[in-house]
Amino acid sequence: MKINIKNLQSKVAIPRSAISKLILIALAKERIRKKGEITFCFVTDRKIKSLNAKYLKRRIPTDVIAFDITNHQDKNNIFADIIISSQRAVFNAGVFKTSVSYELCLYAVHGLLHILGYTDNTLKTKQLMQKKEKRILGCLSTTQKQ
Repeated sequence: MKINIKNLQSKVAIPRSAISKLILIALAKERIRKKGEITFCFVTDRKIKSLNAKYLKRRIPTDVIAFDITNHQDKNNIFADIIISSQRAVFNAGVFKTSVSYELCLYAVHGLLHILGYTDNTLKTKQLMQKKEKRILGCLSTTQKQ
């Protein structure tokens, strides 16, 4: 699996190696052996708000939006774009008393889980996603969590 990380903002450092590592761990834990390409784009609140309005009809900034662009007739590949707001990570790190790096990694894993078919629109599915996120993020070193 090819993992691309594009930083389209300039205010927040992106933990590229941690994100790449976690995505590969997540794919292994989910027993995904497909090929393909996943691009993670780190943007401002303004940009993600614009994308959220255009594609999801929500006129607010959000932390992550995942676009599955896979041709689903091809069962051997995954292609996706995952857009992450670095500004939401800064804000939420303050709210949840975590590091910005941890929040960015969480959003990357969360977006990937959506691409893999998980949803968070009910309490039960949200709890399942959170359990999977914690298991995957548990692979981060303790210094990156705080």
